[in-house]
Amino acid sequence: MTENIVHIKNVVCGRCIATVEGILSKLNIPYKNVSLGEATLLKDLSTEEYTAFKLELEKVGFALIEAKNKRIVNHIKSILIDEVSNSTDQKKLSEILSAELHYEYSHITNLFTAEEGQSIQSYFNKLKIEKAKELLEYDELSIAEIAYQLGFSTAAYLSTSFKKQTGITPSEYKKMQIKGRKGLDSV
Repeated sequence: MTENIVHIKNVVCGRCIATVEGILSKLNIPYKNVSLGEATLLKDLSTEEYTAFKLELEKVGFALIEAKNKRIVNHIKSILIDEVSNSTDQKKLSEILSAELHYEYSHITNLFTAEEGQSIQSYFNKLKIEKAKELLEYDELSIAEIAYQLGFSTAAYLSTSFKKQTGITPSEYKKMQIKGRKGLDSV
């Protein structure tokens, strides 16, 4: 059988992967696996299958990515979301992205900025603030522990970055009754 990799925007977590697997099963499209941002299908899709798959993905907020640059940007976003969500090491973004994508970092950052209208670092900082909001809502870690977990050098630096992006401090956010957190895939 011929394998066919399709790239899917906004598949950024385990629940997203399960949703795509459900869609593929519902449409009787054989697949090898689904991972962050892509699915490996066991055959090429007919026009009808492609259209049905695309429509089902769009119903749940996903989209097929067809242009090479958009696929690379989607892969960058998936890597960054994974870093914010799961990483405990403090490697440089440039090293992580270059190793994962096999491109020079200057190419990666230029491509991302051209497609997204913001730098990789700016996007990554937005992700980290959204993750900080999530951790603040759980109320299990101190602001200093959250800062450390997200790679901020100090709690004060987290507070400064948080206030710059949201207009309030982490402490003020923690006290709010109505939270304003976004999913990492919508940053």
